[in-house]
Amino acid sequence: MEPLANKIRPTTLKDFVGQESLVGAGKPLRTAIEGKHLFSFILWGPPGTGKTTLARIYSQALDARLYELSAVSAGKDDIRKIVDEPDTLLDKRPKVLFLDEIHRFNKAQQDFLLPYVESGRLTLIGATTENPSFEVIPALLSRCRVFILKSLNETELGAIIKRTKIKVSKDAIEWLANMANGDARMAITAIENCKRLYGSATMKNLKSTFEHTFIRFDKKGEEHYDTISAYIKSMRASDADAAIYYLARMIEGGEDPKFIARRMVIFASEDIGLAQPTALVVANEVFRAVETIGLPEAGINLAHGTAYLALAPKDRSAYDGYQEALNDVRATGNLPIPLKIRNAPTKLMKEIGYGKDYKKYDTDSYLPEKLKGKKYIKKK
Repeated sequence: MEPLANKIRPTTLKDFVGQESLVGAGKPLRTAIEGKHLFSFILWGPPGTGKTTLARIYSQALDARLYELSAVSAGKDDIRKIVDEPDTLLDKRPKVLFLDEIHRFNKAQQDFLLPYVESGRLTLIGATTENPSFEVIPALLSRCRVFILKSLNETELGAIIKRTKIKVSKDAIEWLANMANGDARMAITAIENCKRLYGSATMKNLKSTFEHTFIRFDKKGEEHYDTISAYIKSMRASDADAAIYYLARMIEGGEDPKFIARRMVIFASEDIGLAQPTALVVANEVFRAVETIGLPEAGINLAHGTAYLALAPKDRSAYDGYQEALNDVRATGNLPIPLKIRNAPTKLMKEIGYGKDYKKYDTDSYLPEKLKGKKYIKKK
């Protein structure tokens, strides 16, 4: 049976909902579709935001031969087969390849695709949920325009849900739009499943269908880096509430708790440092708790540590001093260590001045001569 999401998929821009920055009046993708401009491009955005639909609308508007492949299962032979398919007198339409999840193609596969795109034998429409700057080779990326799609808002999702022709109450639509995280396909599928299971799409039945909120979180993709960045910056700003929220998102999304704990240990020295040295002790104990207890209970330890680190006073002088010292080491190399603080285990070494005039706890600078007077730790 054909899925409902596919049945109600728009075939023209007239019925397309969302992405006004791309397909609104005078916007780039609408202009390309209406003007029948043939060129390669990449659609980058979250799931269920219209990437496949736009690829089909574009290809239909240009009367092109559309070939759809998923980079998860496709390979070089699939591309070669499309390229080698002969033109006929009756069909000389341009070939458009819609490659879903293009980020799944490795470098060798993308290198193989490149000359066909470069020569115009194939017009490429790539779709990806990952930042193409990281996932698409520069040579291929330079030959494509990149269009960024956004998650659908509640109003847009509400309009799409109404097109299912399944009766859904207003409050249920609002709840479902929020639960779907801007993903139209997820919302439509939930309604379809609810109708099949319970006969009606009431709020109660939808909640039963949606037994768990699925948090989008690719542990190797951009979402991973964005979320850990938000977590660290929230703690740095002493915003414990935001830090706890991003912690919960990472845990719910399946992030490795030891990765989070390691970042906490680093943060304790980098951002809190001398202001509250016990922060490092707490962070290390959280890491140990994560190792010995594991999830889900270790989430409590991570929350405890996160709140402690976020609310602790901050002092980056040790970290900043270390970075400055590293720069000097790299710039000046192995400068001679002052003789008086060199180790003198042999008689000869003592005779040539190793350790001479050294006194414990004297206040003279022990830095190499070239760096005398340099201050790496700026005391507040």
